[in-house]
Amino acid sequence: MIKNYFKIAFRSLWKNKAYSALNIFGLAIGITCASLILLWVEDEVNFNSVFPKQDLVYYVPTNQTFEGEVYTYYSTPGPLAKDLKDEIPEITKSSTTWGGEILLSDGENGVNRYGRYVDPDFLDIFSLNFLEGELKGALSRPDGIILTQETAATLFGSDKKVLNRVIKVNNEYSFTVTGVVEDLPNNVTFGFNWLLPFERFQLGEEDMSWTKEYGNNFADTFVELAPNSDFKVVDNKVRAMIASKMDSENESPNEAFLHSIKDWHLRSDFSGGKKVGGQITFVRLVAFIALIILLIACINFMNLSTARSEKRANEVGVRKVLGSSKKLLVSQFMMEALIMAGISALFSIVLLLVLLPPFNTLVEKQMELRVLEPLHIFSLLGITLVSGLLAGWYPALYLSSFRPAQVLKGTGKSHGSATLIRKALVVTQFAVSIVFIICSIIIYQQIQHVRARDVGYEKENLVNVSVSGNMIDKFYPIKEDLIASGVVDNVALSNSYMLSSGNNGAGLSWQGGVNTDDVLVRFRYVSPSFFNTVGLEMVEGHGFNDDRAVDSTNVIITQSFANLMGDKSALGKTIMRNNTNYNVIGVVKDYLYGDMYGNGKTGPVMFYNNYDFGNAMYINIRPESSRAEALGAIERILKEYNPSFPFEYRFENDLFNSRFRNEELVGKLAKIFSILAIIISCLGLFGLATYTAEQRKKEIGVRKVLGASVSRIVNLLSKDFLKLVFISILIAIPLAWYAMQNWLESFAYRIEINWLVFVIAGAIAISIALFTVSFQAFKAAMANPVKSLRTE
Repeated sequence: MIKNYFKIAFRSLWKNKAYSALNIFGLAIGITCASLILLWVEDEVNFNSVFPKQDLVYYVPTNQTFEGEVYTYYSTPGPLAKDLKDEIPEITKSSTTWGGEILLSDGENGVNRYGRYVDPDFLDIFSLNFLEGELKGALSRPDGIILTQETAATLFGSDKKVLNRVIKVNNEYSFTVTGVVEDLPNNVTFGFNWLLPFERFQLGEEDMSWTKEYGNNFADTFVELAPNSDFKVVDNKVRAMIASKMDSENESPNEAFLHSIKDWHLRSDFSGGKKVGGQITFVRLVAFIALIILLIACINFMNLSTARSEKRANEVGVRKVLGSSKKLLVSQFMMEALIMAGISALFSIVLLLVLLPPFNTLVEKQMELRVLEPLHIFSLLGITLVSGLLAGWYPALYLSSFRPAQVLKGTGKSHGSATLIRKALVVTQFAVSIVFIICSIIIYQQIQHVRARDVGYEKENLVNVSVSGNMIDKFYPIKEDLIASGVVDNVALSNSYMLSSGNNGAGLSWQGGVNTDDVLVRFRYVSPSFFNTVGLEMVEGHGFNDDRAVDSTNVIITQSFANLMGDKSALGKTIMRNNTNYNVIGVVKDYLYGDMYGNGKTGPVMFYNNYDFGNAMYINIRPESSRAEALGAIERILKEYNPSFPFEYRFENDLFNSRFRNEELVGKLAKIFSILAIIISCLGLFGLATYTAEQRKKEIGVRKVLGASVSRIVNLLSKDFLKLVFISILIAIPLAWYAMQNWLESFAYRIEINWLVFVIAGAIAISIALFTVSFQAFKAAMANPVKSLRTE
């Protein structure tokens, strides 16, 4: 029986090659899209799964209250980790960590790599796999360093043992390699390329007492709980810890809490101190889109299969007369659908191999198609089975329901309900396609709207270079040489990047201010040329003097800070911080930092004339200079002063654009899927047009004999399909408006939906549908009427 099914199925596929190819191609596109998205979803949901202690490991964020609002920060006081372990019995291990970039070098071979300063417990918390050395004692010596496999290979070569080799850090300090650990995958939240003892944090600094104070939040804290611990009990103890350590009763203490490793990537958005979601929303959205594309492909399969019903009707009639039951016929047609789905799946594997590299580039991942991996095999088989069953059930029931007497007489092949269902399926396909088109246009408009907003400084020609080596000590000679090169306007240092929220604190007081203790203020330590370099506009007063001693207690503030000092000018007013009075000598316009989608009401910022803490060197390239020429000159000059450090730079505009990565990805996927949905929908429309032309071929023949022109017949056949597209537009517009309105409401700075978007999307759908239908209608209109009327 099964063998017979296969024979009939392959004969049918071979007999109708063109339609079989369309069916297979449409279904293969759906399976390929679903498979690519599932690969991406798998990578997202498996973030941090490389670490085995999934139920025991937690990160410790803090909730901080300012002006009645609770904000969640990924930073904690330095001593918190040790106190949690010492005072809470359920916490068996803890580690204070801080991440940064340093230069690692072996002789002339040097590389900049990101890594972490950690406590010894860190190694056990994350169960790191040592390829050389041992976990126990790897961080017991202050001059020991642990490297990842890739970093060790880059420095020493992949075929060499590196244990106990000596390397230079920042071209100044010598460290001995005490271990090499297996590389972590890309889908980890807190990655690293090296590990150093936390006691060596901020190499070279003499006074590290601030790292042991509860008033300074700067570190990442990780803890491991004992098995079978009661999470709520431990979390309550953690929440009470900082308050118990604060000296001042009047100060509103921060509240630490436990954040599970399972939620670090997918559920790390907080509002009012409560978890409100995160990347998981995006993952669900993309997975839903993949399901919709697969559904559209299955609908296309149904339409193309039933469109050929005329050709299969006689076969069904003969088989029923010869004794085939409806059950056997359903099994036969379902088998055909599953075989076609299987062929589509094989074709989709080829498409996946071709499309995965560009898809990786699109989503910025390095996923692999592990076809022989059991999970991937079963996933592909599952998609294929679901596609076959979903696509085949309706054609199987429809074809098997023909009545043999009517079929063999040439009557009763067309069912009104079946025609209605086919039209409904086409409407569904086009409605989804139009929704995708509208969404992709609105998402693009929203991203462009935010990109074009005034950020308050000049980002187009602004380059930032991470501070390394002696760049701070040699700042003025470097600055002079860069300006003398003729391609640079100005150079400055800052302790914080422009887009970053940076250092902040509360507890300040100032003239003209009321209840200022819990106002959150951002602090920036900059060189005097900072404001001219980045283009911050001075609205009152003046900038800093090059003599830092003169400006040791002078500060410059933003307009939002000045507004907190009352209606009169802020110049000359005093701000008290840490028992020191600071005098306001200048006010600059507010600028955008932190949340790029915010409403523009940025918090107050205070600038100090002190670049000793500089992390970033900002270089303003002259607009008329070519970027290649400017970067070449900058690299040459920096190499003169920092020959051991590689030249690495980033354009501020690129960093700004990178803030919209998720939104851009949604927009690109919506655009791609709208194109694919339209293609698949057109295949379905083509099938329905073919079916209609087949059903009405005698009518067309009669009309032609009676003198109807080709254009009149084309219009006659096309108008019914355009009605379906118009219905699709009417359904799609409110759905798309509702979805996009909800999406836009999550942004304070957003566009208003323009009705022209719906007009454009509708026009695109009508144009494509008209082209698809007209092709088949023109073919039917050009057919010889003698052939269609021969049987009469």
